[in-house]
Amino acid sequence: MSKDQKKYYEAMFLISQAVAADFADAIAHIREILSRAGAEVVAMKKWDDRRLAYEIDKQKRGVYILVYAALPGDGVEKIHHDCNLSEKIMRVMVIKADHLTLEEMQANDDAASLTMEANLRSGPRERDEQAMAGAAAPAADADAETVEDIDDED
Repeated sequence: MSKDQKKYYEAMFLISQAVAADFADAIAHIREILSRAGAEVVAMKKWDDRRLAYEIDKQKRGVYILVYAALPGDGVEKIHHDCNLSEKIMRVMVIKADHLTLEEMQANDDAASLTMEANLRSGPRERDEQAMAGAAAPAADADAETVEDIDDED
């Protein structure tokens, strides 16, 4: 098989709860690893959030991300190499997806749910920042009006 010819693979990434707290960054990191390996992502979804059978890196729980992708011949090796160097990925497993058709892989795509969860997980911080900025703006406007009123009285 030439390196240009791509085959379909199923990859399962395991990330810790701490990394999953910034879910958008974790998904972006996985996409970056896949793109460096020359992967064309067919489908990606959060598979589950589970208690681990044994501790990995002192973590008892983990989030599993399932990815179906077309990879060149050396892509699997590149993914394993990048994941071994990554501090965000606890484990990765990549197998051939010969048992699935392209339509079945595409049916597993849940990118919208990934985006929604990333927004929900990052939402409270952003809402707090917006609320703080919103509260500061009216106070600044009130101070400006007070100064203008004093100037008008003169």
